[in-house]
Amino acid sequence: MSTLADLSLVEAADAVARREATSAELLAACLARLDAVNPQINATIWVDREAAHEAAAAADKAVQAGARLGRLHGVPLAHKDMYYQAGRPCTCGSAIRRDFVPTVTCTVIERLAAAGAYSFAGLNMAEFAQNPTGHNRAFGDCHNPWSLPYITGGSSSGSGAAVACAATYASLGSDTGGSIRLPASACGVTGIKPTQTRVSRYGVMPLSFSADNVGPLARSARDCARILSVIAGHDPRDPTSAREPVADYEAALDGDLRGLRVGVPTNALVTLADAPVLVAFEAALSVLAARGATIVRLELPLMDAITAYVGVLSRVEAAAIHARWMRERPQDYAVHLSARLYAGYAVPGAYYVEALAQRGPILKRFARDVFGQCDVLASPTIPTCLPTLAETDIDHGPPGTEQKFMAVSVNTRPFNYLGLPTTSQPCGFDPNGLPIGLQLAGRPFAEARVLKLADAYQRDTSWHTLRPPAVVGEAPMVTA
Repeated sequence: MSTLADLSLVEAADAVARREATSAELLAACLARLDAVNPQINATIWVDREAAHEAAAAADKAVQAGARLGRLHGVPLAHKDMYYQAGRPCTCGSAIRRDFVPTVTCTVIERLAAAGAYSFAGLNMAEFAQNPTGHNRAFGDCHNPWSLPYITGGSSSGSGAAVACAATYASLGSDTGGSIRLPASACGVTGIKPTQTRVSRYGVMPLSFSADNVGPLARSARDCARILSVIAGHDPRDPTSAREPVADYEAALDGDLRGLRVGVPTNALVTLADAPVLVAFEAALSVLAARGATIVRLELPLMDAITAYVGVLSRVEAAAIHARWMRERPQDYAVHLSARLYAGYAVPGAYYVEALAQRGPILKRFARDVFGQCDVLASPTIPTCLPTLAETDIDHGPPGTEQKFMAVSVNTRPFNYLGLPTTSQPCGFDPNGLPIGLQLAGRPFAEARVLKLADAYQRDTSWHTLRPPAVVGEAPMVTA
């Protein structure tokens, strides 16, 4: 059942540039795949077919005219429904913004368009990007394409599911506590949370301005590298965006890991992982070692403080952003979300200031103690075997459900407080047939290095090339 939809992002863009496929053909393949799988996985909130067909036709005319083509020319993409595009809906996965239509377009969408890509759909997501599972009361839960009762990871749930099914070549997600890496892990795709401030956040729905990040989910590390090369860089409309020069991330993917040290924590991130996750993780380390990397076991400093402080920042800042709606429309929030926001109003101001003030010193200590011993830090992305939607439904589940809900993101949240570039890529399957993710983190602005390791791993493994049952012509699992 392989079609043009099964090409990687880079292969699709190169096929258009070489006139081996048209943009219209790529779009038709993606829409056909979406139509086939979406009734089961519920990955979209809206689809704009008419505008997409017009964009594809314009892209093909440019090729025929011999125009200079961008690095993503003619590639159709679908994104998490929180990226403002003038004249198009942007629900943010919420009842409150169900009818919101922005008048501006966010910088990252403009940069993708300048490189020749176009958007054809807004993808399902956790309400206001605030859960790690993929539950959504307003638009329905997103289902894992590998087995429908299971979570997709959140909050970029539709992004993970749609990329896994090859219904889009890539998708922009967002990551405040793991929301790119969690769906990448749960759905068996690749994603990168860049360094804090590496990518402009102008025109993107905010959640926590101290922890929000924009980044891609795609089929491979190379695909992520190409997108990141397009969207990264300073933006005058986002004064928090970094002025650090942007590397050619794709050019760094040479497969050579000789001399690189991969750190493995001995006191956190790995110690509480389920046995099948540990088996897959250790096997992934062996692949990296065979490529020339040295494995270094080390202790991570200040993990309790990091975990506490990231919770303070995200809760308080989200509560501030939602204050007016929480006063005027509290009934329009899911129970778990309103409970989280109400808790943010109870955090003393001194605690919030402390969490901000300690961020720099903690990062300095972490960089010294960890990256003084290794170049990249490795861990499982999600330390447990994947839970079901029912097991993590904290609005309706029994006591104890919240613990399973929060445990999903325990390994990803620390890197949002530290602001470090972090990837997730598939490295195996658990006993229920659900993907397992390998997480790689590096120094600030070391996106090229973490992508280099991710790409090297994918050169010697095939996990990232596999597709869910519905895509290869089998019935997806419908019972846990």
